[in-house]
Amino acid sequence: MKKILLIVLFITSASFAQKSINSYKYVIVPTQFDFVKGKDKYQTSSLTKFLFNKYGFTALLEDEKLPEEAVNNRCLVLTGDVRDDSSLFTTKSIVELRDCYDKVVFTSQVGRSKEKDYKKAYHEAIRNAFKSVQALKYKFTPSKEVAIVKKEVVAPVVSAVEVVKNKTVEVNEENTTKNVLYAQSIVNGFQLVNTKPEVVFQVLKTSVKDVFVIKDKNGILYKNRDSWFAEYYDNNMKVIEKYQIKF
Repeated sequence: MKKILLIVLFITSASFAQKSINSYKYVIVPTQFDFVKGKDKYQTSSLTKFLFNKYGFTALLEDEKLPEEAVNNRCLVLTGDVRDDSSLFTTKSIVELRDCYDKVVFTSQVGRSKEKDYKKAYHEAIRNAFKSVQALKYKFTPSKEVAIVKKEVVAPVVSAVEVVKNKTVEVNEENTTKNVLYAQSIVNGFQLVNTKPEVVFQVLKTSVKDVFVIKDKNGILYKNRDSWFAEYYDNNMKVIEKYQIKF
């Protein structure tokens, strides 16, 4: 018999795809965008972080330490990217926000600049694109959530299920080899296999460190301290599973 502790989990009243932009608190900005060669080239990343903070978000560069709140709930975090759509004589920048499933939840208007100097051109174009972010009048508003009561359950298996209002949350503990997975490289990510061996998940890389999209599932895989957590929806039920993964 094993004791399994059901931690306090939350079930949102709507899916992540339906969340308002105000439901997200943090924005992670890449230290290097695809259109420049070099970390923070022309201070494009620094400027983007500054502008997200200016318009109400809590923005960090991807190599900065995340607050514990963001580590424990990666779906409070957006990735703030800048895409380049420049033509021969015009620098064009587009700001995008992607959620924890790597889905685009916001796209700005095109910011333009006719400047010939690269730094001036990128700065003007990015600032112009951020006019759309300013127009959001963003203000963080926590989602209304229902908490599952914390309690201990004695069970002969390595998982427990708590049903609240016809929704189920499952938490798997790591006290068995069933929760050890081995990563094998595939295109754009890894397949995670158990000791049978069989493929448990295929995960795809994102621009956020230690966060992967679970292929063919509405979910993500992320690292918290020394453990990995698969969080996804199965038949409208939120499932969280804890693993040790050997890369």
